[in-house]
Amino acid sequence: MPYLLKTEPDKYAFEDLEREGETIWDGIKNAQALQTLAGMKPGDDLVIYHSNIGKQAVGVARVVAVDIRDPRNPLVKIRPVRRLRRPKDLASMRTEPLFEGSLLFRQFRLSVVPLTQEQYRWLTAR
Repeated sequence: MPYLLKTEPDKYAFEDLEREGETIWDGIKNAQALQTLAGMKPGDDLVIYHSNIGKQAVGVARVVAVDIRDPRNPLVKIRPVRRLRRPKDLASMRTEPLFEGSLLFRQFRLSVVPLTQEQYRWLTAR
């Protein structure tokens, strides 16, 4: 299943992930977002979205490993796959019918959002 991960680029940007090669996705406090993280599997596709600054999907990453020994703090290791050639901004996402009813807009403050395959393909189209 694909997911969208929100990050504030002035704290941790897609460029940071590219430079580091992989990271543990942490800093999540919301119970629903933590539950979604805990449900991830190695190989799941991710879209990295810059929130607050830029407000656009900027890159693709992949889940490498998931450690759920502590379900209140799942450790999800991710690695970058590629930068999006055509970042998708928030305004275009809002008007795209594929996102109608999505948690992305129903619970906008969630930092981890499941995507449908169609939404993932739309966001990552070249």
